[in-house]
Amino acid sequence: MGADNRPLLRRIGRAAAITGAVGVAGLGYASVIERNWFRLRRYELPLLPPGSPRLRILHLADAHLTPGRKMLIDWIRGLEAYEPDLVVNTGDSLAHPEAVGPFIDALGPLLDRPGAFVYGSNDLFSPQPKNPARYLWRTSKTDYNKRRVPDLPWRDLGAAMTASGWLDLNNHKGSLKANGLDVALAGVHDSHIKLDRYEDVAGPADPAADVRLGVLHSPEPANLDRFEADGYQLLLAGHTHGGQLCLPFYGTLVTNCGIDRRRAWGLNGYGDAWLHVSGGLGTSPYAPVRFCCRPEASLLDLVARP
Repeated sequence: MGADNRPLLRRIGRAAAITGAVGVAGLGYASVIERNWFRLRRYELPLLPPGSPRLRILHLADAHLTPGRKMLIDWIRGLEAYEPDLVVNTGDSLAHPEAVGPFIDALGPLLDRPGAFVYGSNDLFSPQPKNPARYLWRTSKTDYNKRRVPDLPWRDLGAAMTASGWLDLNNHKGSLKANGLDVALAGVHDSHIKLDRYEDVAGPADPAADVRLGVLHSPEPANLDRFEADGYQLLLAGHTHGGQLCLPFYGTLVTNCGIDRRRAWGLNGYGDAWLHVSGGLGTSPYAPVRFCCRPEASLLDLVARP
């Protein structure tokens, strides 16, 4: 190459170095800072009968906990300070065979409050290395086609929560009292691994309840439609991680399920119901990054209708 091309080569080299430095800095931010920059979202919804006291729901999702994540464990324990009346866990709590104890320790005093839960696929099946870019053109459902036998202690997880009085809503209905209010609940197991059986909970929600909640891990429209048609007023889901990797001024790239990008996280209307999709608290250990999508839990204050 001639001497006349040397300035061009230097400019190309500098551009490549700058691009590489920006990439490394971005990866460091996404894996070290934002991944551990937890936030609590807060909403208020007028769903209760006139004159009712407030019902504060803490929605937890997608912790994907490994035993060493002390910052996440401590942050979840600290949520007791907000005095929720009801805790709902929409699954994917585990990411390690020895994570049940740390997750129950993270819940801590929250287990003394009324609660309910469903499982996600990652409560049953351990995470595996994979190319996360595949989510740009397909969901992870097919990853489970050859995985028939769960290898995580999901039964121990469920037993620990039910021992504290929490409702197991995996293809079950239930009811409980929270802050003096009658709460009707129904839930389904994870559709991502084809364990959802809405027919087991189908039928009109209890019209005498003060509020009616539908609980599911993955916000698949087919199940959301059924919950809404049966009269459930607030639908709670997780799974999407809010996209996990989002773009400024664009938002979520993919949802990894059938829900549209606009409703990949947060509170939105869904027919005559409300849908809250949590952006979740964790990540797979094999993709430990978040970008423009901080890990989160949510407090939903249900108040009396005017």
